[in-house]
Amino acid sequence: MALKTISESRCFGGVQGTYSHASTATGTEMRLSVFVPEEGTRRALPVVVYLSGLSCTEENFTVKAGAQRYAAELGLIVVAPDTSPRGSNVADDPAYDLGQGAGFYVDALQSPWAPHFRMYSYVAEELPALIAANFPQRPGALGIMGHSMGGHGALVLGLREQALFGSVSALAPIVTPSQVPWGIKAFSAYLGPDAALWRPYDATALIEDGHRRADVLRIDQGEADKFLGEQLRPEVFAAACERAGQPVEVRRHPGYDHGYFFVATVIGDHLRHHAELLARR
Repeated sequence: MALKTISESRCFGGVQGTYSHASTATGTEMRLSVFVPEEGTRRALPVVVYLSGLSCTEENFTVKAGAQRYAAELGLIVVAPDTSPRGSNVADDPAYDLGQGAGFYVDALQSPWAPHFRMYSYVAEELPALIAANFPQRPGALGIMGHSMGGHGALVLGLREQALFGSVSALAPIVTPSQVPWGIKAFSAYLGPDAALWRPYDATALIEDGHRRADVLRIDQGEADKFLGEQLRPEVFAAACERAGQPVEVRRHPGYDHGYFFVATVIGDHLRHHAELLARR
């Protein structure tokens, strides 16, 4: 569980760091960014994991979202891992929506992806242990959120790993990947043609198959998002939740697109949502 420090900088009284480690889940060197508020030098704090979207690394959220100010005020450690395994020996694809940078937070079953593309296990198992071993996390106080592809990952992990994640939220998430082009392409490549193997990684299918949370699933979506109708389709997830009795709040924002100006606009509300829920853990 040893971490290598790539950089550390003072930020809003705390420390914003970037680190790497040898991952047993992916068999590669993985990078992550971690913000620890100054309060973390005095006591253990809740942790929120943020999963980024297609083509991103750990850096996009760290430098664009403006989360550190809110995390410092709320006393939250915020962790942003990379989106996929990387390296010269790791399978890739010329397209931005498959391969390195597009791990989709699944454990791949198909060649050539299966040896390294195990992002579900990385986030569900290895990353929480790594955080607990190296940062002042309050035991049991762990939340998860994400944007776009990362919103898909956050909802799936939050529904399947309820004992681990005490709070869940998503920004412009891919909520029904089995029914949209991004998801169909990735799932076909990583998991194979049998759609039954896709359902554990589809938030809408998980709700249909009986997964529930007692807390409200928080989703924010920009109405000027160019991917809204074809790739994201939050109304499909909301309808499945309504039929199942799963509390969900989909907040729509006129004029906002899919980018990090939107993320920066709503990130404070999301972190407050997590702080409130994790305070009960």
